[in-house]
Amino acid sequence: MTTQTEALFRQDAYLKTCEATVVAVQEDGVILDRTVFYPLGGGQPGDTGTIRWQGGTLTVIDTRYGEKGQICHRVEQGSRLPETGDTVLAELHWERRYRHMRMHTAMHLLGAVLPYGVTGGNISADKSRLDFDMEDTVDKIAVGDALARLVQENHPITSRWITDEELDAQPELVRTLSVKPPRGVGPVRLLEIAGVDLQPCGGTHLRSTGEVGQVRVGKVEKKGRHNRRVHLHLDD
Repeated sequence: MTTQTEALFRQDAYLKTCEATVVAVQEDGVILDRTVFYPLGGGQPGDTGTIRWQGGTLTVIDTRYGEKGQICHRVEQGSRLPETGDTVLAELHWERRYRHMRMHTAMHLLGAVLPYGVTGGNISADKSRLDFDMEDTVDKIAVGDALARLVQENHPITSRWITDEELDAQPELVRTLSVKPPRGVGPVRLLEIAGVDLQPCGGTHLRSTGEVGQVRVGKVEKKGRHNRRVHLHLDD
């Protein structure tokens, strides 16, 4: 029987560590019964970090979804692995994850400033981008000022869950044109930036927009007649 991994990050993105039990060991990684590690998805990279147990320490180089809701903590080939049933301590590379959280929230703010359909995107600790279904020219100064204002206003960020049927009744909530929220896998998570944005999102986010910090609009590219690619950077 396949045991689904309890995704602790969905309830609290600020958890850095957790104790867990190894439920399966694969050639390329370890599956736990619960985890704080976010798996690759929605443009956000999978987390990295360490898994410690009585027999040693394992470096996690990536995190991915496996079968039927399992989350695999990927490791380098040849790594010494724990055994099924072992109790371990999973610990995030927090600084990297936190930058992903800041970036992801900043991208939602960008999507609120530029109210167009989103055709693609990518998040990293250094820079991120969103592709918009638009012909208009992007005024970098105006967009940058609008982002800074939303950060300064420090809007609270919360989430709630709705059913597939409730989402179907509100199609305007889905901004992404290339990727739709999964159906038939349980409740859909809605991320709300109070007074700014409301849409389905399974990523990890901040508690308020003020935590985004200094965000800068980088290069704007014309990728097609109906496509503008906007890059974002965090200036620390």
